Amino acid sequence: MNDSQDTAPDSRLRRDIGFTGSAFLSFNGIVGAGIFALPATLHMQFGAFSPWLFPIFGLLILLVAMPFARLAALFPQSGGPVAYTAAFGPLASFQAGWLYYLARVTALAANANVFATYAATLWAPLGFGVGRAATILALCASLTAINIVGVRRAIRALDGLTVLKGLPLIALAIWGLAATAGAWPTPGPAPSLSGVEAAALIIFYAFIGFENSVVPAGETANPGRTIPRALIATIVGTAALYFIVQLAYVSAMPAGEAPEAPLVAFASLLAGPAGALVITVAALSSIGGNIAGSLTSTPRITFALAREGLLPRWFAAVSELYHTPANSVLFMGLLGAVLALTGSFLWLAVVSTLARLFVYGTSIAALPRSEQIAGRRTTLPTFGLMSAGLIVCLWAAFQSEWASWRMLLILAAIGLALYLLAQSSSRRKPGPKKTK
Repeated sequence: MNDSQDTAPDSRLRRDIGFTGSAFLSFNGIVGAGIFALPATLHMQFGAFSPWLFPIFGLLILLVAMPFARLAALFPQSGGPVAYTAAFGPLASFQAGWLYYLARVTALAANANVFATYAATLWAPLGFGVGRAATILALCASLTAINIVGVRRAIRALDGLTVLKGLPLIALAIWGLAATAGAWPTPGPAPSLSGVEAAALIIFYAFIGFENSVVPAGETANPGRTIPRALIATIVGTAALYFIVQLAYVSAMPAGEAPEAPLVAFASLLAGPAGALVITVAALSSIGGNIAGSLTSTPRITFALAREGLLPRWFAAVSELYHTPANSVLFMGLLGAVLALTGSFLWLAVVSTLARLFVYGTSIAALPRSEQIAGRRTTLPTFGLMSAGLIVCLWAAFQSEWASWRMLLILAAIGLALYLLAQSSSRRKPGPKKTK
């Protein structure tokens, strides 16, 4: 009985997300502010070989995403990692949701600050004081409202933001490649493994966020088919986009320089102030799209935890008017705005990637048990895929410094305390209500 309930989708939620919406959720989860800062760093560290790092790491992240695709087919409900790790029990499910939620809301707050910084390049007062606060509040409030009103409207807004950030990047890359035709650098010798490992988390972070599409599975049409196709297509497409952007940058930009806004500098080199303006708008759209995707996806974590009785039922409320988890969306929007305004989220940023790797690893490790619960047998190819995904997660995680691991353990301990508090509160209640 419990197993069937765990895997049953919530019938109150509308399935408004199709293939395009699911792919755009993953794309906007992956492509945020990173692509506008990473090219210069990689150019300095790896030179002409830097473009080839993206297909290599795209393949590695694909090994992590494919077990997620299998899990999405087994669990056609909202919650993502919360549902997947339930095979290990409620505590593991709570910790996975807790750490994932912290990683996402911290990223939202960080991106809101970056958004204000980019907005200030268009009008300086938006970058400090009241102007900065107003920019952050307006951004968070508008995207929160869109997600409360309905996931269909949120996906439509996401579609527009995706086009605004995707097309300028593609145009910039093609223009740069055309302008440097005949001067494209050869890959050159591959860097040492130790050199790649030193930058692994930076490059890996460029692909993190693909799981955006699995969290709102309960609002996705035919999630068992839609989500796997969207995941694979998005990662392959993003790796290709990163490759051509980096190749164009390396072909045109002088070696040894690292401008703060490398793609703005690149666009300015090609097209002057007009090009810089277009890329600045693309950067704002990219960051806005990342936040919009996060507000569409991540509140389903608190919704799922509350539905399982691991958080107050308030978070599981579904709007009667809009059929969305309105309370969870509102809470994340408010928390993200507060963190962005106070800056207290900064200390969490260093463990964001590590926390995500922990969630990925535990979700993948739960695959055999999840298939057993679903009445299926784990095949040899599935087991091999699961093993490959776990190896990638472990390898990337162990590139972190001890300080990051210590912070992760502290956060996990806080999560454990919250879980025990919720369990204690639940036991003090006179008795659970019976449900049909």
